[in-house]
Amino acid sequence: MDTLKARYLAAVANAADEAGLEEVRVGALGKKGEISGLMAGLGKMEPEARKAAGASLNALKDEIDAALRARKVALGDAALDERLKTEWLDVTLPGRPRPRGTIHPVSQVMEELTAIFADMGFSVAEGPQVESDWYNFDALNIPPEHPARQEHDTFFMHRAEGDNRPPHVLRTHTSPVQIRAMMDQGAPIRVIAPGRVYRMDMDQTHTPMFHQVEGMAIDRNISMANLKWTLEEFCRAFFEVDKVELRFRASHFPFTEPSAEVDIRYSNVGGQLKIGEGDKWMEILGSGMMHPKVLAAGGIDPDQWQGFAFGMGIDRIAMLKYGIPDLRAFFEADLRWLRHYGFSALDVPDLAGGLSA
Repeated sequence: MDTLKARYLAAVANAADEAGLEEVRVGALGKKGEISGLMAGLGKMEPEARKAAGASLNALKDEIDAALRARKVALGDAALDERLKTEWLDVTLPGRPRPRGTIHPVSQVMEELTAIFADMGFSVAEGPQVESDWYNFDALNIPPEHPARQEHDTFFMHRAEGDNRPPHVLRTHTSPVQIRAMMDQGAPIRVIAPGRVYRMDMDQTHTPMFHQVEGMAIDRNISMANLKWTLEEFCRAFFEVDKVELRFRASHFPFTEPSAEVDIRYSNVGGQLKIGEGDKWMEILGSGMMHPKVLAAGGIDPDQWQGFAFGMGIDRIAMLKYGIPDLRAFFEADLRWLRHYGFSALDVPDLAGGLSA
């Protein structure tokens, strides 16, 4: 038994690689191995002899198995050492950069237009998205019979039976913020009111929730000429073009008088939209001089002050700038798809003509 043990331990120690070590294991402990064969013959022995031989063979088997395992670990370590001599890793190199998330296109455009109007002296005003019927309609000179005040156009808040509070709605525009700003700050004032608004509409060019920015400027000598300059400067900075041409068409809004729809000149050649040049016109916003009743509702004397107001859809001007064909892309698309249209880390625009980091 001692001779067998010495022979196999020597064979294990002399195995040059894992393949040679496996040959030793099979020769000793495999199904047809030498030690396995001796253990198979235990059944032919007398009980006393079988007991003594079985203990010796089990001890031999365990010792050789332990030697095989230890030698396998040693061979693995040696192989790794050889690999490390020929392969190396520079742990001082910086890690691979992982792409960071970026802000949503709508948020990016809000930041862009806020920066542009800030250069013109406009501050940002905010207000609640659930508004009273008075702020959303009455204060803006919208009569009770106006279609916008019907349930097929506006989301009205539920009232329990017996609840006689005035109606509340999900605001249909950010104009109520202008009323609140006038009441809080008085005149003179220059503010914009960007934010979410809600209307019961859903198709390729409309969604039940979208984003608007409305602005107003009130002073003693404000005129349509100031309105025209403000909108031209905004379009020039936002669309990043040197020249823009706007067309003002007479229209009607309950909260302005006179009122005007504003079109911008553009061209569309081969699917490429270019703002500021071409022979076509596209409506982009509504505007006008603030109605005296709206000024009065905001606590400002219309005999002493006058002002202009305008409003535009943030989602739509973003579509024009970045060439996105479907308004629903802002809310339903994979961000990888939006990245196709150039949205990346926020750049801050200014009136000097461009983007600054």
